[in-house]
Amino acid sequence: MSSSGGIQIPGRLPLLLTHEGVLLPGATMRISVDTARNMQLVKSRLLKGTSLKSTIIGVIPNTKDPDHDSEELPTLHSIGTAGLAVQVVGSNWPKPHYTLLITGLCRFRVAQLLKERPFPLAEVVQLDQLEQLPNAPDGELGELGERFYQAAVQLVGMLDMSVPVVAKLRRMLDSLPRETLPDVLASMIRTTNKEKLQVLDAVSLEERFKKTLPLLSRQIEGLKLLQKTRKPRSDDDKKVLAGRKGGVFPGRQFFLDEEAEDDDGDDTTVLERKVKGANMPEPALRVCLKELKRLKKMPQSMPEYALTRNYLELMVELPWSKSTTDCLDIRAARVLLDNDHYAMEKLKRRVLEYLAVRQLKSTLKGPILCFVGPPGVGKTSVGRSIARTLGREFHRIALGGVCDQSDIRGHRRTYVGSMPGRIINGLKTVGVNNPVFLLDEVDKLGKSLQGDPAAALLEVLDPEQNHSFTDHYLNVAFDLSQVLFIATANTTASIPPALLDRMEVLQVPGYTQEEKVEIAHRHLIPHQLEQHGLTPQQLQIPPHTTQDIISRYTREAGVRSLERKIGAICRAVAVKVAEGHKMSKQESSSHQQGQLAAEEKETGGDEAQKESADLTAPPEMPILIDPTALKDILGPPLFEMEVSERLTLPGVAIGLAWTPLGGEIMFVEASRMEGDGQLTLTGQLGDVMKESAHLAISWLRSNAKLYQLTNTAGHLDPMEGTDIHLHFPAGAVTKDGPSAGVTIVTCLASLFSGRLVRSDVAMTGEITLRGLVLPVGGIKDKVLAAHRAGLKRLIIPKRNEKDLEEIPAHIREELDFVAASSVDQVLNAAFSGGFPATTNPLTHPHLASKL
Repeated sequence: MSSSGGIQIPGRLPLLLTHEGVLLPGATMRISVDTARNMQLVKSRLLKGTSLKSTIIGVIPNTKDPDHDSEELPTLHSIGTAGLAVQVVGSNWPKPHYTLLITGLCRFRVAQLLKERPFPLAEVVQLDQLEQLPNAPDGELGELGERFYQAAVQLVGMLDMSVPVVAKLRRMLDSLPRETLPDVLASMIRTTNKEKLQVLDAVSLEERFKKTLPLLSRQIEGLKLLQKTRKPRSDDDKKVLAGRKGGVFPGRQFFLDEEAEDDDGDDTTVLERKVKGANMPEPALRVCLKELKRLKKMPQSMPEYALTRNYLELMVELPWSKSTTDCLDIRAARVLLDNDHYAMEKLKRRVLEYLAVRQLKSTLKGPILCFVGPPGVGKTSVGRSIARTLGREFHRIALGGVCDQSDIRGHRRTYVGSMPGRIINGLKTVGVNNPVFLLDEVDKLGKSLQGDPAAALLEVLDPEQNHSFTDHYLNVAFDLSQVLFIATANTTASIPPALLDRMEVLQVPGYTQEEKVEIAHRHLIPHQLEQHGLTPQQLQIPPHTTQDIISRYTREAGVRSLERKIGAICRAVAVKVAEGHKMSKQESSSHQQGQLAAEEKETGGDEAQKESADLTAPPEMPILIDPTALKDILGPPLFEMEVSERLTLPGVAIGLAWTPLGGEIMFVEASRMEGDGQLTLTGQLGDVMKESAHLAISWLRSNAKLYQLTNTAGHLDPMEGTDIHLHFPAGAVTKDGPSAGVTIVTCLASLFSGRLVRSDVAMTGEITLRGLVLPVGGIKDKVLAAHRAGLKRLIIPKRNEKDLEEIPAHIREELDFVAASSVDQVLNAAFSGGFPATTNPLTHPHLASKL
């Protein structure tokens, strides 16, 4: 329904205060009622009322957050919408509440509040009177109406007309009076509550057109951008797909024909024909013919007969000369990689470089790539995507826990139950000699009495040797030079140097929060919705909720935990949807007669208005995950930033650490007590970190006079008569490495001077006995960890400035980087107002020149 001169509302209306949105005339909205006043209104007027007049209520938008326990009535907005309660549904979970389906009738102004309890009742003045547009669109109002109508037609034309609701809206544009269009369309397009409130306050029709037209134009621009991203497949995509559907695997039909030929007989004649038709190299063919000659002389009852026959059948099945044709269209490859993965620019660029060189030289050997990064960043899925981009077969070999070199090279045929290694078996599985092989978790190879599989991989991953890889089972050379090997690892520390030297290492760092939000909405949420049988019309997770999940419920470099949390939300919503289906059937039967009666009483309006009400009353509203729902589903936040709370005493500093799971912030705590100058270190520290602590103590003692550092008794030697205890939380996690040197110095300087370290500063860097700051690794992961923790200033070694180029530009702009080459500069940046007596001639060349 819409505002019309035929609608006359009562002079006194009960008021329903809602914070969920803004109801406009002509729109239908579901409103959840759970406050005491609103619950009393529903029980007294809507559930007990029998006349049409009792179902008309005033809906007032509440611009402030609702206070359920407040006894005072909040300040009322001066303008509201009179609405007809079409449906009332009650529920007791998670607490008693009602859900109302209300159709807006017209605007009204609150003239006087008559009472506040048990629910607000006010004397109102109806505002919407039918304001006709001029017949000729010459005036400003007529021109606005025409422009608005054309924009509405354009908007509807961009939607899918096969959807019944869209087709109905298109018919309505011609039947509805144009003066009703602003309210109807403003309630349907994507707008904020503040913008809808401005439309509600626009009592004048001319002002209403001016407020709504920019919103309509913005929605049109958004749909244009959406259409660009959701275009039908480009010519490049179609070429790629067409190439895969036909002719990409030229040997496949021949392979099937050869398999069908197995049914013709099992005699050696058929096997001999297969051997000669396998197009194997001359050395392999000679070995097969020799074994075939032996096979003909053996009785079938001999055990060796089955072993020899199995060997020959494997040799026939191997793809000696069968290969796929690479898709070398770089533009199409870029499209597929961008669609499959967000960010990861280094990896995408390396694949495109390989394609470009393959265009120039067709005999290029397959590269040996190693993706190194934290878990959950997409290393394995990128390998699968690369195979799809090239049009090649994909095979994954899981190496985690493999401790037998026979898994790589195979067993010799002299052993009972011998079989080929995983490399040859994978080639047999894919049926081509140029697949993409993913060697997953190559850093988790083991070693045992059965040999070292990492050493066996040296031949496989060496481009100068793998053209003649010899499996123990085959005992003949097989060419692996056309295979594209991709290894994945979490760290290079556990990979043997000889094996690491044969691979091209590409670092895959963790994602920024902005990248995680984008990945979640592009890939994770649609995937989880599909996995749980839900649709976007049933569940909506806004970006700010995704941001909360990332920052408060996960702490990782990748997105695995994020996907699990989204899956938990989908499961909780699936329960609600399943219960809603059952409940809706019961509700529909109980309210059907009431709805029919209400519709009959609304016949005073024209047919176009009824179509508007039907259109804007969706049968199913999406469940929006807000912070309250997020807490109900996932529980209290798992991670809360505690930086400022822990820096309230001297002797605490924040360092940055790198782990295989990504970067982390690390607190260093120090305390002192009377003693004999001993240093105690706790927190599961390695030898390198213990040495860094001793270095820091020695440097501070040697510069105690310059920096005015004393012990509790005022002596210049801060360690005299004093014991120092250094602790690195969390104590159960093993820690090692030199990058905590500057953090330990700053922590001890804070302890000895009694000054607090700035609460927004984190640091990393190795120190020397002369007070120099040396470069460290993992700068990008450490910077991302500091950004996640809300820190603003980062102190890094001067020689690590080059690593900042890998940091996204928007993160570099939000952080203040201090590049330090000496401990003096570190202390000046770590303390507010600098650190006193920075006149050490050893670290200040201009002073040293005077000495």
